[in-house]
Amino acid sequence: MLYHMYEFQHSLFAPARYAVDMTQQALSDPQNPLSYMPGAKQVSAACDVMELLTRRYGKPKFGLHETLIDREVVSIQEHNILEKPFCNLKYFQRDIKNDDPKLLIVAPMSGHYATLLRGTVEAMLPDHKVYITDWNDARDVPLHKGKFDLDDYIDYVIEMIEALGPNVHILAVCQPSVPVLAAISLMSAEDNPCVPASMTLMGGPIDTRNCPTEVNKLSAERSLSWFKQHVTHHVPWPNKGCMRIVYPGFLQLSAFLNMNMEDHVEAHKKMFDHLVEGDDENVDKHRLFYEEYLAVMDLTAEYFLQTVDVVFQQHLLPKGEWVSNGRLVDLSAITKCALMTVEGELDDISGIGQTKAAHDLCSNIPKDMKSHYEQKNVGHYGIFNGSKWRNKIAPRVKDFIRAQG
Repeated sequence: MLYHMYEFQHSLFAPARYAVDMTQQALSDPQNPLSYMPGAKQVSAACDVMELLTRRYGKPKFGLHETLIDREVVSIQEHNILEKPFCNLKYFQRDIKNDDPKLLIVAPMSGHYATLLRGTVEAMLPDHKVYITDWNDARDVPLHKGKFDLDDYIDYVIEMIEALGPNVHILAVCQPSVPVLAAISLMSAEDNPCVPASMTLMGGPIDTRNCPTEVNKLSAERSLSWFKQHVTHHVPWPNKGCMRIVYPGFLQLSAFLNMNMEDHVEAHKKMFDHLVEGDDENVDKHRLFYEEYLAVMDLTAEYFLQTVDVVFQQHLLPKGEWVSNGRLVDLSAITKCALMTVEGELDDISGIGQTKAAHDLCSNIPKDMKSHYEQKNVGHYGIFNGSKWRNKIAPRVKDFIRAQG
């Protein structure tokens, strides 16, 4: 019922949004005499902010058309080299042939689209053949395509690694650190020839018993039945995934916003001021960030609930008790895949020590194939995006990958 109400309010508010949009366009048009009236800029700015907050955002585009290699501009073409019901394996093909390492970036499936890692991809493109898991919105996947849970996630990762062949490197951002670690463990136990050369885990909830955050505490305090009853809903008609049970993206977005509500309110106040002042540069920065941040996708209920159960409540991975589709996830089986972990000092999603725990769990990886880096004065988002990612974290990740070549 909640999802239906959400859809209904979007439809109900559509005429008001249209009126707000038309007002904003009229009062920002220099050829309109009314745009020079006292208070016109303030009304136009208010309409602009209102339109931004109430718009329904679709899946953003990566929009990466070129990169710089050895001071030369190289064009980029996007291709899907593997298509699955819930995910496409996207390749950013560079118009150059060299022996740069293959890098599979596993994007989080936690409410936002893979385009949230645009900055991650952009930083790695000059030195790697970059692939990324481009997850599909569960509300767009027809019910007859079947289920998708955390075990399926692991199988997807294994299939994509095998599609890329030997000597690939993996970079997992946040949530996928857990299934990526599990996938490499299972491949190692089976002596799979496509076991990756290295894995870099960034801000992932490997062991949430270490320095638990508010997110971890909330997941542990509520029962699984509570989550099933209160936060999973049927996808309404006319979406392609009608009647599929999902954890709606708008609920996840609400949780993200509530964690830092004062910061978001202040950011929109500043946008209003910048609009009135005509500061287009800062307005564009704000708009680009929130067009990405407010674009959310639904997750299948079975994936969401199993993640809460396995990762945040029972802690099966660090306990060595996780059995995925009849296969024991034994991290001690990993011996040939190098491991790097990255954490942010101010991370309020995955606390300090949660990702680093992978080093003790992967006890049979040689010490000279392990590396850990903690970035000071950076939060969760800053681990994989922004200036500190580009200037401090990415160079270390690149050096680590090259060292395992």
